[in-house]
Amino acid sequence: MASTSSSIVFDDIFTINAIDKDGKKFDRVSRLYARSKNYDMDLTLDYNIELFPLVNGDSFAMALASSLSRDGSAPTADGEDGEDKDRDVWRPDGKGRRGLEEDYDYVMYGKVYKFDTGSSDIVTAYASFGGLLLSITGSYRHLTNVVLGDPVYVLLRK
Repeated sequence: MASTSSSIVFDDIFTINAIDKDGKKFDRVSRLYARSKNYDMDLTLDYNIELFPLVNGDSFAMALASSLSRDGSAPTADGEDGEDKDRDVWRPDGKGRRGLEEDYDYVMYGKVYKFDTGSSDIVTAYASFGGLLLSITGSYRHLTNVVLGDPVYVLLRK
């Protein structure tokens, strides 16, 4: 799991079990179903197949992060020391500071919108990334840092 000084709230390696098992609904989007290697988590994720092509049986690393900042600090609104240290961590012109996105191939920004408690210690967290959905199910111990209503980044790499 991630350390407390990092902005990563969950990370693991997943192996894809199925893609679009309920049929393909959109041209450029697929839904993958995967199982994690370390924490026995189940993942369902919508992703852009043109930007991040995957096939059944592929393994990939996935991280959930509260910020793209490498040191885990949240952006400050008051601009301490005359500047906002985490402002523009990622910028399309490349002038911002380098963040976690540099280590991954595919990044989406969204919000945790639902948190379900299932049987015993099993929970499911749901997040939306502009309509692309994520659900991750497993032991609550591994999802304690995922907070309902908080913004979240999903970062993927092969």
